[in-house]
Amino acid sequence: MLLAVKFPSWLHPEIIPGFPVRWYGLMYVVAFTVAWHLFNRQVKERNFPLSEDNRYMLFVFGITGLVLGARILSTLVYEADNYYYARPWLIFWPFRDGRFTGLMGMSYHGGVIGCALGIILFCMVKRCDFREIADMLGVAIPLGYTFGRIGNFINGELYGRVTAGPFGMIFPDAERFSAREAWVLEIAEKAGIPVPGPSAMINLPRHPSQLYEAFFEGIVLFALLWLLRGKKPFKGFLAGLYFAGYGLFRFFLEYFRAPDVSLGYRITLADNGVTPALFSTFLNFTTGQVFNFAMILLAVIWWIAAARFPGAEVVRVYPGVEELREVAALEEKQKQKNRRKLRKRLR
Repeated sequence: MLLAVKFPSWLHPEIIPGFPVRWYGLMYVVAFTVAWHLFNRQVKERNFPLSEDNRYMLFVFGITGLVLGARILSTLVYEADNYYYARPWLIFWPFRDGRFTGLMGMSYHGGVIGCALGIILFCMVKRCDFREIADMLGVAIPLGYTFGRIGNFINGELYGRVTAGPFGMIFPDAERFSAREAWVLEIAEKAGIPVPGPSAMINLPRHPSQLYEAFFEGIVLFALLWLLRGKKPFKGFLAGLYFAGYGLFRFFLEYFRAPDVSLGYRITLADNGVTPALFSTFLNFTTGQVFNFAMILLAVIWWIAAARFPGAEVVRVYPGVEELREVAALEEKQKQKNRRKLRKRLR
C-alpha cells in the first residue's frame, strides 16, 4: 500500500497544454494584484497623501526592480553551469537552445533587493517618506507571495527533502536514488513504495515545502503584520518585521526544502556523508539560509536606524484636505489675534 501522496496528475505547468503560458506567470500577476489592493486599502485607511497616479508609479518602480533583481541574482548565484556568466546578454532572453523557456529561475532575495532599490528611487524622485511606504508594502506583500509558492508547487519544482512522514509527496520530476543504498530501501519500505530490483532508481516522497512556505511565509506572516499595522511603535517597524519574520520562517523551513542539487550546502559544519536530499543535521546551511540570516541581521540594523532617524513618530491617520484647511484657518486666526495684540502694545 502506497503511504505517500502522488503529485496530482492533472496539474501541469502550462495553463493550456501546448501553449507557452504557465500558471507560474499567472501567479505573479495574482500576487501583484493582491499586493496592490492591500496597499491601497492601507493608503485609504490612513488617508496617506499618495495619489493614485503615484501609487501606480510606485508599483512600476518596485515591480521593475523586483523582476530585474530576481532574474539577475538567480542566474548569477543559482546557475551552476555558468551559462549566463559567459552570456550575460541572454539573462532576459526567454529562449534557450531554440526552445521557449520563459524567464525560468527567479530568486526571491534578488527580487527583494531590486524591489527595495526601485522603491528607494521612487521615494527620492517623489520625496516620499520611505519608511511609511516600506511599512505599507511590508504588510501587503506576504499574502501575494503565497501565490508565487503555489506556482512553484504547480510547476513541481523547489520540492523538499526526502521523507517517510505523513506529508510526503512523490513529485514526478524529482531526483531518483539507487535501490542499492540502505537508506533508500528503508524509506521506500516505510512509504510503501515497491522496489523492482537492486538496480532500480527510486522516486522517493518529498516534503511539499512549497506549500509549507506558502502557509508560513505568506499567510501566517501576513496575518501577523496585518494585525499589527495600526500598532507600530515607530515608522519603519513593520518593514523590519517583514524582513525578520520572512527570514526566520524561511531559515527554518529550508531544513525541509531540498538544497539545489548543483550547489548543495554553502556552509558545512558537520560533514557526515549523508546526501543533502535527506535531512541529517542542523549544522549545514544552504544558500537560502545564508541569505535569510542576512535578512534577519538587516532587519535588526534597520530597526535601530529607523527608530533613531528624525521624524520616527507614528502618524496613525493623516489629515485630509478639509482637516488641513481647518488647521490652516485656525493658524491664520491665531496669527491675526497675535498681530492685534502686538498693535495694542505698540500703541
